[in-house]
Amino acid sequence: MNSQLPSYLHDEQVGPWAMYLEQIERVRPHLGRLATWIDTLRHPKRCLIVDVPVRMDDGSLRHFEGYRVQHNASRGPGKGGVRYHPQVTLPEVMALAGWMTVKNAAINLPYGGAKGGIRIDPGQLSLAELERLTRRYTSEIGIVIGPDRDIPAPDVNTNEQVMAWMMDTYSINVGATSPGVVTGKPVSMGGSLGRRDATGRGCFIIARCAMEKLGLQMEGARVAIQGFGNVGNAAARIFHAHGAQIVAVQDVAGTLYNPRGIDPVALGEFLATGASLLDYPYAERVANDEFWGLDCDVMLPAALENQITTANAGAIRARLIVEGANGPTTPQAEDILLANGATVLPDVLANAGGVTVSYFEWVQNASSYFWTEQDINERLDRALADAFRGIWQVSVDRKLPLRTAAFVVACSRVLEARALRGVYP
Repeated sequence: MNSQLPSYLHDEQVGPWAMYLEQIERVRPHLGRLATWIDTLRHPKRCLIVDVPVRMDDGSLRHFEGYRVQHNASRGPGKGGVRYHPQVTLPEVMALAGWMTVKNAAINLPYGGAKGGIRIDPGQLSLAELERLTRRYTSEIGIVIGPDRDIPAPDVNTNEQVMAWMMDTYSINVGATSPGVVTGKPVSMGGSLGRRDATGRGCFIIARCAMEKLGLQMEGARVAIQGFGNVGNAAARIFHAHGAQIVAVQDVAGTLYNPRGIDPVALGEFLATGASLLDYPYAERVANDEFWGLDCDVMLPAALENQITTANAGAIRARLIVEGANGPTTPQAEDILLANGATVLPDVLANAGGVTVSYFEWVQNASSYFWTEQDINERLDRALADAFRGIWQVSVDRKLPLRTAAFVVACSRVLEARALRGVYP
């Protein structure tokens, strides 16, 4: 790799960022004249690291480290979520921002890529402490965000309430109500109907499109889901509603398996009481490592990155892998999956439902005119199905894996805009 790059760009230990860079390198040979501009995608436009001091309920003062990375703005303002997690690092947020650049361009949304996060276990904070953390973080990154500059959204361990605090804090600081500064807000504050389930619904839509191409029937299809948070839960419910069987669910507590199917609605209601996944009585516990080898047609990793690796890829029997999480499959593991005949629906396509409905929310905020949930779902289905068809055709015509095809489509759009805009000064 180019020795002139900053050290953080070629450190093999940075995990997700190294994975993102390898994906970019794999697409280089397919970009033609635009490959001249590819280093644009290997350099984040802006990385902001902020100190987030918080007065705790006991009167003590604690400091947390926060980030906001704007990877690319060639096609529009930055767009990407904010996650609260104890393992958040700058290289991880850089990778997530890079994937957002690709994702937004793959769906042809008028956005660049951005991402944010705070290294914190939010489960250890009271609601009041979480509010103070969010408001201070928003104030610190307020110098780079805005409805026409960079628009945050929910991600891991953040939700509508966090977005409400962010919007209010930003609005107070600029002296005017600014609903478009974030998406994923409560509907009562200008949020969009359909946003909560949008990422999971998008996983289903893209999976349905692929299953039609592969000749897989939705009715009776066996689906294994890793992660039962917002994305996994919504995807499970929608698959189930369309006749698929949810045969396995894994979360941080462990893994459940029932070859006759798990009712995701009943499971969600059970977990909402505060119970553990492993206490659910209508499925058997299995070891976490066994999850990957379970007999299923569709596997949906919807937790965190770096879950499917060379250590477990060979055991996977699913014919279709739907990446509900960002970066769940390493490039080397994907090579194994493809060699074994599996089809991998890449994250930049499979989990794009959330950002697509976030775009709808942003448009509704700008016009102060709001759509019905049916309108939202129909527009989402149309947008994702159109994107899938275009990427599938590139895959067929050029004999490329779907991830490479998605990157060809997306990176070509980004780099074409970059080339036309030129370099200033």
